[in-house]
Amino acid sequence: MTKVIHFNREFNMALPDILKSRLSVPAMAAPMFIISGPELAIAQCKAGVVGSFPALNAREKGEFEKWLIQITQELDAYNKANPDKPAAPFAVNLIVHKFNMRLEPDLALCEKFQVPIVITSLGARSDVNDKVHAYGGIVLHDIIHNTYAKKAIQKGADGLIAVAAGAGGHAGTQSPMALIQEIRAWFDGPLLLSGSIATGDAILAAQAMGADLAYIGSAFISTTEARAVPEYKDSIVKYNAEDIVYSNLFTGVHGNYLKPSIKDAGLDPDNLPVSEEGKLNIGGGNKAWKDIWGCGQGIGAISEQRSAADYVAGLVTEYNSAFDRLAILKHIA
Repeated sequence: MTKVIHFNREFNMALPDILKSRLSVPAMAAPMFIISGPELAIAQCKAGVVGSFPALNAREKGEFEKWLIQITQELDAYNKANPDKPAAPFAVNLIVHKFNMRLEPDLALCEKFQVPIVITSLGARSDVNDKVHAYGGIVLHDIIHNTYAKKAIQKGADGLIAVAAGAGGHAGTQSPMALIQEIRAWFDGPLLLSGSIATGDAILAAQAMGADLAYIGSAFISTTEARAVPEYKDSIVKYNAEDIVYSNLFTGVHGNYLKPSIKDAGLDPDNLPVSEEGKLNIGGGNKAWKDIWGCGQGIGAISEQRSAADYVAGLVTEYNSAFDRLAILKHIA
């Protein structure tokens, strides 16, 4: 079993205790549609990063509640057995757009199980934030530019997830440096950064730019616990940033996808048509995420398939080495 050493590096972190006192490395795992389930979230939390999953991944009736029971029971047992080094908290992603007919019942279950962290996407809603705050949870809202960031905080979100260029799934187009500096000009609360982060060095770089935590998704697709088909996991190891294409064809919203999966679907990834905004599930009848695989540009750093614990242990080693190099450079200067 991989030993988890909780990081104790000194850094100016604008985070609540739940997000800074129980982590082995300053990172949160991104919730990935289809890919993230209770097995991966639990493994991530035990390894010392915030584990997460979209509520909508639990497709069957009653399945979401079963997942919450499984996660809370396993993490409670782990924490009792490891009181000095408890697991990181877990997070649930809720789509708050009006098309999500499950929002209210899923939010009620988050209240029932007092989910520590709720990640909201596709809109910011004060009523959702209020309900999470009422039981003591915190809300992080993902955004792709500064305007949405301000709206999210105005509506009561506790923190922001800046989804920059190169991130997997529905990514933005702005440079992480540009996006972070604009947000930090007015916001000093919890801020996470997403976009091609797959190594401990990149985590430290995100902090140096002004983020508190890194937000890592695509790198976990190849892990043992991920609910990706074997061919998808193989692709994460095999391909690099040049094998990613940015298109809105498959969901009506721009996102990053693996070119080989687009080719396998009988499409030309270099000549994809532009979708009508907001139109879903088009492109030769192929479905995004299931047939057309989402992926960020950071996969060039992934060279093998391994457990989530082993991957996080590698992040810890890389992060500490990068921190030490920075300290040496500072001393020389």
